[in-house]
Amino acid sequence: MKHFLDINKTAPADLRAMIDAARAMKDQRGGRPKGTPDDDQPLAGRMVALIFEKPSTRTRVSFDVGVRQMGGQTMVLSGNELQLGHGETIADTARVLSRYVDLIMIRTFEEATLLEMAQYASVPVINGLTNRSHPCQIMTDIMTFEEHRGPIAGKKVTWCGDGNNVFASFAHAAGQFGFDLTFTGPETLDPEEVFLAEARAKGSTVEIQRNPQKAVEGADLVVTDTWVSMHDPQSARERRHNQLRPYQVNEALMTHAKPDALFMHCLPAHRDEEATSAVMDGPNSVVFDEAENRLHAQKAILRWCLGV
Repeated sequence: MKHFLDINKTAPADLRAMIDAARAMKDQRGGRPKGTPDDDQPLAGRMVALIFEKPSTRTRVSFDVGVRQMGGQTMVLSGNELQLGHGETIADTARVLSRYVDLIMIRTFEEATLLEMAQYASVPVINGLTNRSHPCQIMTDIMTFEEHRGPIAGKKVTWCGDGNNVFASFAHAAGQFGFDLTFTGPETLDPEEVFLAEARAKGSTVEIQRNPQKAVEGADLVVTDTWVSMHDPQSARERRHNQLRPYQVNEALMTHAKPDALFMHCLPAHRDEEATSAVMDGPNSVVFDEAENRLHAQKAILRWCLGV
């Protein structure tokens, strides 16, 4: 049984194999129409359940298309349809779904929901996102960086903004892939110390720098994310904007990074808030390559989980 729950819970050799497989599958498609199947159909006869307690665009479409390109079928289920943990325990839902499908991808709020699903499922479970981590996105980001700049080992990544679930997975990846990581943002939105400590224990340099200009000095990659969640009340949105405004990624900030530093944002973006349109649409931005590569990276994760 191979679950994909977090980057730090997966062996570095397996992570590297997934990145290499994703790039190979992307190359093999050779720009063919999106609706055409892959030559290889490793998921033929397989059924994948895609569970969404949280709404999604990229996760839903990329997993659905990826499974179909590889010959499989999907069943998309919302949290309301399943009433996870309400009408039936998560453990019982996991046991029942395992009798019907070959793999479960779940995008949920609480990490505990994911972990309970994986504990009781007898099929592989993939973390499509929780409030604590977003490993599929960071596998995509590693793939995208290496596509443009070669191996990420030894490079410097600077994260600007909120120490959220996406940053947490970047910290997991720093330790597993061997790159250095700097966080710049307000102290009130610092990431959990456990994420930083684990990466440092594996040999990565992980720093918190309050000055955003100093934080991006020498950076090979600058990353940000939305300042607010769709579920945040208006009062929280205003408070976050006030705290995070000094950490906006704009053209002036990018001049302090390396001249060829890439810019990433996992999308959706609130343009001219966390990052200006000039940066997002600029020559160093790879945000839409990231969006495309969710498809290829997740196809590799699916194959790894199923051993095909």
